Amino acid sequence: MNDDLARTRFLFLNLIRLGALALVLFGVTIASGKMGWPEWIGLVLALAGAAEFFFLPWMLAKRWKSTDQ
Repeated sequence: MNDDLARTRFLFLNLIRLGALALVLFGVTIASGKMGWPEWIGLVLALAGAAEFFFLPWMLAKRWKSTDQ
């Protein structure tokens, strides 16, 4: 595999994780009542961010692995 491709994929996976972490923190901020939005919106965002953090990089790596072979 090309080093540039591996480096790009690594960067992409880490950006996904960073964005998911930001979504979780934003959801927790909303759920704590500091923004004046309904708490359920914050909980939904926090759960979506957690799911994205754990499952999206895994799914992408699995897809990339199958296409590289």
